Amino acid sequence: MDNQEKIEAAVFRRLLAHFDQRKDVQNIDLMGHSGFCRNCLSDWYKEAAAELGTDMSKDAARERVYGMPYSDYKSKYQSPATDAQLALMKESVAKNKAAPGDA
Repeated sequence: MDNQEKIEAAVFRRLLAHFDQRKDVQNIDLMGHSGFCRNCLSDWYKEAAAELGTDMSKDAARERVYGMPYSDYKSKYQSPATDAQLALMKESVAKNKAAPGDA
């Protein structure tokens, strides 16, 4: 592993630790403001594993990102989304699909 990969791996671990520390921040809020959330990150993790020839389930990828089974996380830390949160998320996710420079 070269230095760039080591740095990127360290940053990823720090991001997971930050998300673990900030369980008060809902996925819907992450989606509304940044266009991605913990679920997106776990999807990207699973996709990266597949690109490297490693078979990984969605549940396993989510457990890596959440630090526990997703169902446990959801019941302990996730609250129902408000209409305002859903509207903001919809607007934010649309920007993900926009051509570069259009957002």
